[in-house]
Amino acid sequence: MSPGDERGYGSGPSRTDDGYSTIGGTRQTRTRLPDGEGGDGYGTPRRPARSSRSLVTVVGVVVLLIAAIAFANMSGGGGDGNDGRSGSSGTKPDSSSTAATGTKPVTGKNGTIASGFAHDEQGAQSAASNFAVALGSVGMFKKDSRHEIVNTIYASDAAERLKGPQDAAYSADFLGKLGLDPDGNAPQGSVFVSRTIPVGTKLEAFEGDTAKVSVWYTGLIGMSGPESTDPVRTSWKTWTVQLSWTSDGWRAVSDAQKDGPAPVPGDVAASSSEEISKAVEEYGGFTYAR
Repeated sequence: MSPGDERGYGSGPSRTDDGYSTIGGTRQTRTRLPDGEGGDGYGTPRRPARSSRSLVTVVGVVVLLIAAIAFANMSGGGGDGNDGRSGSSGTKPDSSSTAATGTKPVTGKNGTIASGFAHDEQGAQSAASNFAVALGSVGMFKKDSRHEIVNTIYASDAAERLKGPQDAAYSADFLGKLGLDPDGNAPQGSVFVSRTIPVGTKLEAFEGDTAKVSVWYTGLIGMSGPESTDPVRTSWKTWTVQLSWTSDGWRAVSDAQKDGPAPVPGDVAASSSEEISKAVEEYGGFTYAR
């Protein structure tokens, strides 16, 4: 989803030229290492390539497409980060709205995605956080795992509308621009990185069986390897998803994304390609809960 480009759910990839963005939110998110899961492959939701925009329009669905699509169009860094940044508003959230709830995260799994989220406000926020992680993972760059992720996260009718346009967007040509082969594999000796790390969630609306949640996240995207011309970069975005309660729990029916809020970059020197590759292989991801 592109900043300021909040269309209805279900479309194929779409993007803007300014690279990555962030997700906005005010509540803190509590994390826990998943049981028995390595967690590799957590990535950042991104904007789809502009070439797929026509497909998205035809299908009438706008989907959060992995960060890689925006990455493929980046020729020199991200945007200015102004989109999605908000100035001070007249009202401030009370302390309880940004504090972690203290309730234990779910222990269930549907494939590699956490499941079993409660039918309440906290459950909706936890589901949205974990959905954002899966949609930004490296699994989205391979057809079989992409279909599995979409089938798990979206309501059945929305998932069916999304898969065709997404498959067209993740073409061999597009994957090649990212340094991947037609099957989404990185060259030998290189590591393709795509991870989403939620920073916080905000409940925009809740009415029993429906919820609207914003997830503020930072992400990593790029190729780590001795011959890579696109080093791993960071992004900041806010992903907003409309959820519906179904027989399978919370499912996404529509979503939108915008840049920011983005903090001022720190002074830490960039690590070498070797260090990044090693870190990605050694550090697993998390299961997120409100």
